[in-house]
Amino acid sequence: MAPRRPAAAPLPPVAISEYDGVRSLHLGSIWIQGSMRIAQPDRIELEYVQRMLAALLWLDDDALRDGLAVHLGLGAATLTRFTHRVLRMPTLAVEINPAVIEACRRSFRLPHDGPMLQVLRSDAGAWVADAANAGCARLLLVDLYDHEAAAPVLDSDAFYAGCREVLRAGGVMSVNLFGRAASFARSLARIEAAFGAAHTCALRPTREGNQVVLAARDACLPDRATLRARAAAIEARCGRFGLPARKWLRMLRPARA
Repeated sequence: MAPRRPAAAPLPPVAISEYDGVRSLHLGSIWIQGSMRIAQPDRIELEYVQRMLAALLWLDDDALRDGLAVHLGLGAATLTRFTHRVLRMPTLAVEINPAVIEACRRSFRLPHDGPMLQVLRSDAGAWVADAANAGCARLLLVDLYDHEAAAPVLDSDAFYAGCREVLRAGGVMSVNLFGRAASFARSLARIEAAFGAAHTCALRPTREGNQVVLAARDACLPDRATLRARAAAIEARCGRFGLPARKWLRMLRPARA
């Protein structure tokens, strides 16, 4: 989760906790920014992070082989490790806080940069606004909360329009929001304005209140038969890493429902 702050404001300090075999990353508060089960580092520990990968239901195998995964906000590098190591997609993570990058490499099994992985120290808002990045991503995963975890740090009309421009035609964005927060309706309206209501859907909130919104560039949610087939394929390939894809099908609904 990469906070965007004025240049003069200090970035929050990074802390790491461990409990019952799970290591978690914090940014100057008790709020968890990401977690990793130490004995199973490639398994996705947090439920809302699992649900962010429901975006895979839009993408067939060819799309996954021919596309870049972009992560705005590194968190504990869970999604970055997953798209890089498990899906074997070229992966780019954009994170403003160098201490988060260092902590992920030291304590959360984040590999160093290479031909298939780049971690860019940059502001996510500036990155999506850069015309040089237009049309580069097949999969865009957005998790941008700061140490207060009250609302997304980047949540404007311009930001979501930039996210759409970053995607290739048929590409999919997944955004972590708080479904129980007053800001949710505003965030959803901005996403729908950028992508179109017909191209936007959501999963039910988790018990903690996280609600994942999915939006595709110029692509509607596939039909039920295609979704069932893809969910089965995701579980066959990734079920052991914590992806209950067939369960997601019961949670998907139009974002305004």
